[in-house]
Amino acid sequence: MQDFIQESFFKGTNDRSHTPNLGRSRTFRSGCRVLLLLVLSFCVATGVRSARAEGADAKEEAQFRRLSVEDYRDKTMAGWIGQIAGVCWGAPTEFKFVDRIIPEENVPVWSPELMNNAFGQDDLYVEMTFLRTMELYGLDCSIRQAGIDFANSQYPLWCANREGRKNLRSGIAPPDSGHPRFNRCPNDIDYQIEADFSGLISPGLPNQVIALGEKFGRLMNYGDGIYGGVFMGALYAEAFFSDDLNAILDAGLAAIPPESQYAEMVRDVRAWHAENPDDWTFAWNRCLEKYRKNPEYQKASNGAIDVKINGACILLGLLYGNGDLDQTILISMRAGYDSDCNPSSAAGALFTTLGAKKLPSRFVDKLRRDVKFSHTEYDFDTLVDVCEKLARQTVAAAGGRMETIDGVEYFLIPIQQATPKSVELSWDPKPAQNALFTPDEMAQIRFDPLGTKKMQDVLDKFSPGWKISQCGSDMNPGLEPEYAGKKDVLKTHPLSRSVPCLLTRNYAVEPGKKTTLAVCVTNHAGFDWVLRIRINGSVQVEQTIAGDTWQNVTFDLTPFAGSTTLIELENLPNGWQYEAGYWSQIEIIEE
Repeated sequence: MQDFIQESFFKGTNDRSHTPNLGRSRTFRSGCRVLLLLVLSFCVATGVRSARAEGADAKEEAQFRRLSVEDYRDKTMAGWIGQIAGVCWGAPTEFKFVDRIIPEENVPVWSPELMNNAFGQDDLYVEMTFLRTMELYGLDCSIRQAGIDFANSQYPLWCANREGRKNLRSGIAPPDSGHPRFNRCPNDIDYQIEADFSGLISPGLPNQVIALGEKFGRLMNYGDGIYGGVFMGALYAEAFFSDDLNAILDAGLAAIPPESQYAEMVRDVRAWHAENPDDWTFAWNRCLEKYRKNPEYQKASNGAIDVKINGACILLGLLYGNGDLDQTILISMRAGYDSDCNPSSAAGALFTTLGAKKLPSRFVDKLRRDVKFSHTEYDFDTLVDVCEKLARQTVAAAGGRMETIDGVEYFLIPIQQATPKSVELSWDPKPAQNALFTPDEMAQIRFDPLGTKKMQDVLDKFSPGWKISQCGSDMNPGLEPEYAGKKDVLKTHPLSRSVPCLLTRNYAVEPGKKTTLAVCVTNHAGFDWVLRIRINGSVQVEQTIAGDTWQNVTFDLTPFAGSTTLIELENLPNGWQYEAGYWSQIEIIEE
């Protein structure tokens, strides 16, 4: 460019073949001025474009955060190690101290070998089921697929997990499997102890954590039961970028509805800590009074398993532990209740802020990395691998990307402002969706804890040609040798408060024959239920069965001659007390 300017500028004076005159000199000077303006404009434009490019780069830097893949894996390892250390150290104390602090002499002695007691812990292997679903079906797998996979899990479960899985196996599809209408444990701790995965595969991405809570948390929980898990997941997500406890807790709060009781509990514990930062028992006693003894806040099926009081125990460890790994675990443990799950959650989040390379050897060296966790496909190293695989998908889905700088691969992660869901209250829930699995989906569920297959065998003998579905397990349905004076009585029970047990049959009504549906039914002594008969989907009979007597109910099928008719008999609940239906006859009579 410099050569071009010099050549153009001095061309007139160096050309000796012409004698300059006044007119030509003016022309020359005028041309020079134009050329200078062009050059200056070019330089200014180039500078502006360069400044704009630098500004764009700075703007992108402001909108994204970088995390090397190496650092991601290091912190993810630490998150899992923290969970393992907390649950294994606290395991001997679980639920042995309710509404009382564990005395120091009852605290287990730590040994590095304890790390290998983790492989059969439910607050580890359950969340790995969720990871496996996403590994197989993608990050955007449906909530119904998540429900099918959870229904097919073989490990023992308790509380909300057990109720949710029972609902799924019986045909109640998510999100209703965790809805208070069908699940009596919506405020239990379950998703809170399983949500660590959601933050570990969503570094810096609280809205992805929220979305995962809507998918996996609703399998078994509702309202605060979900918010506890989302709060914990958001702690982990922020722990990849900050070791400031207040910033991490702020990120957790930002991800859940501020008017929820769980958010209120978090604010309370932080305030009590600020009031007395040196004595954790001060805040523990405040928690006891409000979140255990006050019925306005104690909402769980069993108070000791309530998500808020156990979430408070997690916070006590994080706040009063002051970043000390041992003290964080010990305080969360000594606070009692679910005293292995709570230190597991607290330690998992805290350890993530540090990364595995900075952890003391007592938490790392003895851990077996070649043993699979119970009921999973994962040992420790494959667990970290699948988390990285899913984190790549999560970041891309959030609008981020991978980039390599000087041979180092990074996540470029968009900065998100959390957008929590609207508040839901388990004691005043929104209407259920009445979601049921389709027959094809039910065929994918391998387990039959309610005995549907057994009940079908019973029905085949009692009244061949009929199919049974949605039969609940309450009151031990089956064939009663004798009931209320009749022999060989079929007993059914509704699936839930709103889902009846259903008997169905397709029947070709022949022309020229009087055809009658005849049933004889009774109720459990002192209680009642509703018999509903549908023909081709339309309700034809709806009759309360009460009075402790056998009732003969008939319906004329003759008008449906010449076609195949769908007949449905419903054992419909009426008040949800001893809703069993007793059948001595189900018959189609032709004359």
